[in-house]
Amino acid sequence: MQTERPVIVLEFNELSPVLMRRFIDAGHLPNFRRLHDEARVWVTETEERPPFLEPWIQWITVHSGESYHEHGVFNLDEGHTSAAPRIWDLASRAGLRSWICGSMNVAAKPGFQGWMLPDPWTTHVPPQPAELLPYFEFVRQHVLEYTNDQIPVTHADRLRFVTFMARHGLSAATAWAIVRQLTRERLEPRARWRRAVLLDRLQFDLFRWHWQRERPAFSTFFLNSTAHFQHFYWRNLEPGLFRVRPTDDEQRALADSVLFGYQQMDRLVGECLAFAGNDAALVLCTALSQQPCLTYEESGGKVIYRPRDFERLLAFAGVTSSHRVAPVMAEEFHVYLQSTAEAVEAERRLAAMQVGDRPALVIRRDGSGLFCGCKIHGTLGRDASISTPTGARVPFFELFYQVEGVKSGMHHPDGLLWIRTPERTHVVHREPLPLTEVFPALLALLGLPAPQRRTPPPAARTPAPEISTGPRADVVARTM
Repeated sequence: MQTERPVIVLEFNELSPVLMRRFIDAGHLPNFRRLHDEARVWVTETEERPPFLEPWIQWITVHSGESYHEHGVFNLDEGHTSAAPRIWDLASRAGLRSWICGSMNVAAKPGFQGWMLPDPWTTHVPPQPAELLPYFEFVRQHVLEYTNDQIPVTHADRLRFVTFMARHGLSAATAWAIVRQLTRERLEPRARWRRAVLLDRLQFDLFRWHWQRERPAFSTFFLNSTAHFQHFYWRNLEPGLFRVRPTDDEQRALADSVLFGYQQMDRLVGECLAFAGNDAALVLCTALSQQPCLTYEESGGKVIYRPRDFERLLAFAGVTSSHRVAPVMAEEFHVYLQSTAEAVEAERRLAAMQVGDRPALVIRRDGSGLFCGCKIHGTLGRDASISTPTGARVPFFELFYQVEGVKSGMHHPDGLLWIRTPERTHVVHREPLPLTEVFPALLALLGLPAPQRRTPPPAARTPAPEISTGPRADVVARTM
């Protein structure tokens, strides 16, 4: 079943209301300006604060209308554990088809109608249909190992991916952009950071190809590249805010990196406005945003260390039980074991590893699963080592490598919501909109009622402090 007024949600993760205003006013973002000026505009606010201020938590709120204390999902790759129906589940019950392209922490109930491409950190929810697997697996390897010089893909993997894209919308403009980027990297190795936007272009080609073929009632299109740029390059955008200043070479290469991300997304907004036509409702939603991260400046800034080889790290710790590792963002990774007892033992061994007198990892256990990340965030000398209680000791950098860059952006509870309907009504709402209200607003665009909210559980789980920004992270005053 189709609808006369399809809904397209551009899920551009963590774009900042402050930077959006600044870049629009400076004339850098003509398509965002057009979308803004033809839309009802809100700044959204999520009720969560650190350690619950994470996109994999907030996007479930957007999709289900439930806050963290209702849905209880704390980590990436755990969206399938929430029983809350998502927008596309309710659309399917009404006989409407959906196209969920890259959205974070997704799941679908039986009876889902349409296509679903999960985020690349997902291991429990397969793409639907299986036709999407060549794309999903190839992109997943590149995203999970983006910071590694060696991406574990074969020539056969590349051939399958190119064949898939050739049949699913690859544009000449995207192909030429890939050639230009790879050529530029040979001449200017520091330009490798720009590679992240190539995935945006490929995913947009796929999104547009399927949308134009099927014209589904509800669609989402998720991108994370600019969020990544903000996390690592805000220091280059506003170096005067930071005690740890970039070098001259870094600044020459990265001064415009955050603006570059916004401009690349602006180009995609223009293309979406062109193909969606006059009848579709076009929505921009960011779920949350970012702000400068200044909490680590006195200690030299926050650096991130990621395992070179997860299996080698676990073997060094003495974990011998059968297990599966699922990497996620930056320094974080899941370890899934076959029983709670095995998970307890693995947690004990991993927690015993030390760098000097400090634990090497921070670990959270949930049943038979562990969620881990490197706990060291200061600069280490090349002679640093990692040890176990049995006396085993190896150089730290044999097991870990430092992710390029120093973290300089952190999460903020404000987000953007712009809803452009065929009527092009422009209203700027001055009061912040609770993030839980995005869900009924999107359902209303589809002509569907919001279900009654579930009763919150009697006691929500309270996990240990977050890995990604640390317990010292705080939130500044409202910025818009």
